[in-house]
Amino acid sequence: MAKKEKKVLEKKNWSNSFMLIGEAKINEYTYKTDEKSEKSDWIYNSLNLGVYCGETCGTVYAELMGGYGAERDNVVYVHGKGEDGKDDFDNKFTIDWDDRFDETILESVGDLCFLTVGLERDKGGKVFYKKFLSPYDMIAYIKDNLEEGMVVNVKGNLKYSTYNDVTQVKKEINSVVLSKVDDSSKYCARFTQTMLLTKDSVGKADKDTGVLPIYAKVLDYVKEYKGKEVKTNIPYDKAFEYELNLSDPATSQKVVEKVFKVQKGVTEVTFEGDLIEGGAVVTATEDDIPDDIKTLIEIGVYTLEEALAKCTVSSGREKRMVIRKPSIKMVEDKDGNKTPVIQKFEKKYDEEDLILDFMTGDNDDSGDTSEEAIETEDEEVPANDDSSWLDNL
Repeated sequence: MAKKEKKVLEKKNWSNSFMLIGEAKINEYTYKTDEKSEKSDWIYNSLNLGVYCGETCGTVYAELMGGYGAERDNVVYVHGKGEDGKDDFDNKFTIDWDDRFDETILESVGDLCFLTVGLERDKGGKVFYKKFLSPYDMIAYIKDNLEEGMVVNVKGNLKYSTYNDVTQVKKEINSVVLSKVDDSSKYCARFTQTMLLTKDSVGKADKDTGVLPIYAKVLDYVKEYKGKEVKTNIPYDKAFEYELNLSDPATSQKVVEKVFKVQKGVTEVTFEGDLIEGGAVVTATEDDIPDDIKTLIEIGVYTLEEALAKCTVSSGREKRMVIRKPSIKMVEDKDGNKTPVIQKFEKKYDEEDLILDFMTGDNDDSGDTSEEAIETEDEEVPANDDSSWLDNL
């Protein structure tokens, strides 16, 4: 029997974006400008921008880097526009580095080639925007105009790679503008990510916190893999989280069955969620205060509030991607009617499609595939006071 041909892993209608709304945090590590590479003629600017996104999400960092070769003919790679004014990704061309600000040339460049900054206001108080083809120029402009504490809206794309066999997530900026949000309770750090789920994707829930691990695979393009040119999308193992409602186990069970469970093949689904970064804070109570410090409170050296603040512990930096809900998209039919559709496509691939020939032996699944981690179809939904359902996830 002939070997079944594997499907090509495509990122058609694929989402991997993020949005941060909050206060800009600037320190000595935020910028590097006109840095010279020790290995080549490369001169670059880099940005590592922190955005305080509220108590829940913490300070989330996003980055950008770009530059040019001091001893080479530099060009910018772009694509053009179609007759309808939309981006034409098939019409690819280059612009000489010295022409990257030439307005007559830029008129023919597709909108999605540009990086956008809106950090200044005109005399009427209206934000005006500048567009850049190169991260090098964008970073220099941001450094000159972004101030500590400015409330900004930062957007970009999530990029995946591996380091020491661990999947790394980079938040690459493509837009920094002043936000209209004037209430800190509306600060947020959100992501939208398309991912691939298999029958082994649902992990084992934590009985105390209700956190359910989701072991998914995400696609990203690579030019080389372990020194070999491949120029293709490869699947990266990435663990996400979903927070179950422990007070309503019956509904939580239904959510897992409906949203995450896969019976056969590979399901492609797009989720929206929150990025949570920063140290997890363990708040102290009066019982946690040592006796010697209680003595200081009694003699007035510390107030109770001051002592509690001193005894509150912040753990090491955490980075979590918490799934909240499947994404819904308005889809237009041939008659122009729009219908809301959940972005979930079952049996998009076979599991064998995710095992690329050049990755054989190096693409171990991270999921918990034990019997306890996978629930059978025949199990009944337990009563609300029965916590045994957690053992089945």
